[in-house]
Amino acid sequence: MKIFNTDGTVLMEVKTVGRNGNYLEFRGTVMGAMPVKGRLTPEEVRSVFGLIKPWRLWWFLLSFPFRRS
Repeated sequence: MKIFNTDGTVLMEVKTVGRNGNYLEFRGTVMGAMPVKGRLTPEEVRSVFGLIKPWRLWWFLLSFPFRRS
């Protein structure tokens, strides 16, 4: 999965996502060169749900994988 910058360049590329106990771990590269390993906790994922308040944004996120690029 690639995460793009606003100018269209690749900001981060996630290569693997896995589970480690109660955590979600990912590995990838930042800006094509620097390797990174990260961890998401359940508390952080719950905090993301607090950022998505408008109902229209939830609908957009549910339909997002089925949209054309």
